[in-house]
Amino acid sequence: MVTATLDSTFAALADPTRRAILARLAKGEATVNELVAPFKLSQPAISKHLKVLEKAGLITRGRNAQKRPCRIAAEPLAEANGWLEGYRKIWEANFDRLDNLLDELKPKKP
Repeated sequence: MVTATLDSTFAALADPTRRAILARLAKGEATVNELVAPFKLSQPAISKHLKVLEKAGLITRGRNAQKRPCRIAAEPLAEANGWLEGYRKIWEANFDRLDNLLDELKPKKP
């Protein structure tokens, strides 16, 4: 169901640490230890954030010998972007109407 997916996506994105983790993963895969380094959080705390991101479908974890690299998963973000896109179009139409109104209200040059 699209609504449940969007709910999970936006709930996961509500936390700044999780957004920062996704920003890091957008540059390429990383292990948990690599993700811990830039944060003042413990490895278990980062792991909890990763579980939320994984449950929301925003990341996947692979197996590479003893490492479990994390990768960003684009589909839920694309779905959220599609949902937001409809609202962007509404706002653009509102701004276009406002621009037209302001043009009409400008004094005409003789």
